[in-house]
Amino acid sequence: MVLSELFDPLFRLALIDGLLLAAVLPVLGAVLMLRDEWLAALGFAHLAAAGALLGLAFGLPAVAGGVAAAGAAAIAKGAGGGQGNAVYGFMILGGWAALLLIGANTEVGEQLGRALIDGQLYFAGPADLIAAALLGGMTALILPWLMPRLLRARLLPQHDAANGYPVRRWQLGFDLLAAAGMAIGTASMGLMAAFALVLVPAWIAFRSAPSWRWTLAGSAALGVVGYLVSFAAALALDQPFGPMLVAVLLVLAGGYAAVARGPAA
Repeated sequence: MVLSELFDPLFRLALIDGLLLAAVLPVLGAVLMLRDEWLAALGFAHLAAAGALLGLAFGLPAVAGGVAAAGAAAIAKGAGGGQGNAVYGFMILGGWAALLLIGANTEVGEQLGRALIDGQLYFAGPADLIAAALLGGMTALILPWLMPRLLRARLLPQHDAANGYPVRRWQLGFDLLAAAGMAIGTASMGLMAAFALVLVPAWIAFRSAPSWRWTLAGSAALGVVGYLVSFAAALALDQPFGPMLVAVLLVLAGGYAAVARGPAA
C-alpha cells in the first residue's frame, strides 16, 4: 500500500523534488559545518521564508522571492566581511520579524507564512522541481571547483593570505549557493525540514566518516535515506511531511549517538 502511494502519479513530482533536495542540502550542510557556520542554514531559511511571502504578495512564485532575499543576505554578509554564527543569528531575528509582519500586513496572510515554516512538499509544482534540479546542477558544477579552495581557506588560511588569493570571493560563491539551497528547500519542504536536512546528516557524517569525501557521501546518503523513510511514513500514517522528516532525522541522530557511546560500563 505504501509503495503504491509512494509512486502514485499524484505524489511523483513531490517525491522527485524532495529527493533532489535531500541529496544536495546535506552536502551543503557538511561544508557549513566545516566552516563552523551551520547556523547559516537557519539564517538563510528565515530570510528566504520572508522573501517568499513577500514575493507571493506581489504575485511572484515563492521560490523566486525566497532566492532573491537569501541571495541578497549572502551578498550583504560578504560585503560586510562578517563571519561566524553571530551574523546568522541576526539573520534569523530579522527574517522571523519580517515573516510575521509581512504575513500580518498583506493579503497572503499568516496561513501562507505558517505553510512556509511547516512545509508543503505534497503541493510542490513544476517551478519547485525545476528550481531543485537547477540547484542540483549548480552544486554539481560549482562545488567541485570551490571545494579545494574552501578547504584550504579553512585549514591553511596563512597560505591564502600570503599569496593574496581572493578568499572572500570563494566564500561569497559558496554563501550564494547555500542561500539558494535554503531558499529552494524552504519553499518546497518548509523552514525546519530544510534546516534539519542541512544539519543532522552532516552532524552524523562528521562524527563517523573516515575522510572528507566519505563525509560528503555519507551526508548525502543519510539525507536521502531519511527523506525516503519520512516520505513513506508520512503517507502511511497520514501525517504532515515536515515534522515527520525532522522526527526521523532526530531518531537517526539519537541512534548514532547511542551506538557511538557504546554499552554502559
